[in-house]
Formats: sequence, structure tokens, C-alpha cells
Amino acid sequence: MATEQTIVYGIANCDTIKKVRNWLGNRNIAYVFHDYRKHGLEAKLLQSMESALGWENMLNRRGTTWRKLPESVKNNIDRETALEVMLDSPAIIKRPIVAHEQQFFVGFDEQQFREIFG
Repeated sequence: MATEQTIVYGIANCDTIKKVRNWLGNRNIAYVFHDYRKHGLEAKLLQSMESALGWENMLNRRGTTWRKLPESVKNNIDRETALEVMLDSPAIIKRPIVAHEQQFFVGFDEQQFREIFG
């Protein structure tokens, strides 16, 4: 029987990702890092994340990628459009998304991580 892996999804140069990786590493918590820029993002995985977290929770409206979108896209964003944009530009997804024990979590909150990882 395969062991469930903890996977951290994001982009390597993100400060929040660096904090998460340090936090996990300092506690000797094993994880795999999935860099969207190196490994891409499959539609099936994105759909799994979205069904667990909701597209609105995943969409980073404060980053550069969001600001670069045409106003027509930003003003009419819905689930379908958001998922298309996330597939085309995964940097627009809030970071990190962590897969742990068959659940997804978004963002880094130290208290939440203590609860998740014990």
C-alpha cells in the first residue's frame, strides 16, 4: 500500500513558498514540492483542487498576474474563466496549496499548519 505524500504546490521564488518549505523542513516533515513553472498543472488536478477549495479561494487577486489580466476578464470572472486563467497562468493561484492526507489547504497560517501536521 502506497504512503500518502504531502505535496506543496506553488512557484519556487515565492516568499510564502519559501516560508512553508522552511517551516516543514525545520520540523522534519517530508513533502514533495511541485513547481507549477517546472512541472506544469494538469486540468484534472486543478479541478480536484477547485472542488475542494473553491475557485474564489484559490484565485489570487492581489498579485501581478491578476493585475496584468485585461479588465474585461477581471470584471467578468466566473468559475469557468478562472479555471482557464489558472491553467494558462498558474502563478495566479494563491500559494501554497498543500495536499495532505487526501485534503487540500490553501495559504500559509502557522497555527493551521500546526493543526494539520500535529
